[in-house]
Amino acid sequence: MKFSLIICTYMRPEPLLKLLQSVHKQTIYPDEILIIDGSLNNETEVIISQNQFENLNYYLVDNANRGLTKQRNFGINKVNNTMEIVCFLDDDTILETDYFKNLLDTYNLFPEALGVGGFITNEVKWEKTPENYIPTINEFYFDGWKRKDGSRFILRKKLNLDSDCPPGFSPLFSHGRSVSFLPPTDKIYEVEQLMGGVSSFKKSVFEKLSFSEYFAGYGLYEDADFTLRVAKTGKLYINTAAKLGHFHAASGRPNQYLYGKMVVRNGWYVWRVKNSNPNVKSRLKWNAITILLTLIRFTNVITGSDKKAAFTEAMGRTIGWWSLIFNKPVLDKE
Repeated sequence: MKFSLIICTYMRPEPLLKLLQSVHKQTIYPDEILIIDGSLNNETEVIISQNQFENLNYYLVDNANRGLTKQRNFGINKVNNTMEIVCFLDDDTILETDYFKNLLDTYNLFPEALGVGGFITNEVKWEKTPENYIPTINEFYFDGWKRKDGSRFILRKKLNLDSDCPPGFSPLFSHGRSVSFLPPTDKIYEVEQLMGGVSSFKKSVFEKLSFSEYFAGYGLYEDADFTLRVAKTGKLYINTAAKLGHFHAASGRPNQYLYGKMVVRNGWYVWRVKNSNPNVKSRLKWNAITILLTLIRFTNVITGSDKKAAFTEAMGRTIGWWSLIFNKPVLDKE
């Protein structure tokens, strides 16, 4: 399969170089690499020119095309017509050497697949469990593996507000468990959501769908929106053998207030993509969980190490929730 790799980047020249060095070591190398740079300086361009990589094309976009979803759509329009698969990677990831091989093998094993995601290995500590293991309330268990559950999920369990779907699927009240709750089994799992920065799609998907420019700038939850729409037309999978590390670079991120506001407003948007006309129960659960998570962030002002960040994010979440009463996001029409 001929495949293109699109990397959208913003003010992260050093992390990008480390990613490209890991791409260079792949057992299967991309037929095309497109760097879509939204940076406000030329540091990324300089580091690319000083380190040559095969099949690489560099594009510095102007303000009209800056922002994650805009840069992805820009990149898609530059993909060579002969490509069959389009891969996306965040600029702060590093691949294991057989990442692309395992990713592409999934399309051969599941010819109906419209998209396949990779598996991040360095963010969660998992433990293999014995047969018939019964997890405690402080643990999340799936397919013979367990991990420590976060305090917000433990509280949601106690309040009967936990997700009623497997990882990678969104319940009708949203607030599901992401694909990061899939264990390191080397298995392939069907999902309806992929993480955008470790994803791939058949090029034919983009004949009808594109990334929504509602998610301007940082693009929080833009991947959930796009893949939920793709999942309505076909199958998506995660291959946990397609491994990489995600090393979160702080540069290029929004301030905590804007982030908190985006969490709520973009979360509402994605909820309505999945469930355009929720019933009363789903509405109550979505709002209850949103308020609960906001209250938890407020308590972090007392219990957390970064009290200012916790307060500003909590205020952003609060303003974001109230804004939905008067100014709900308008969903894109396909």
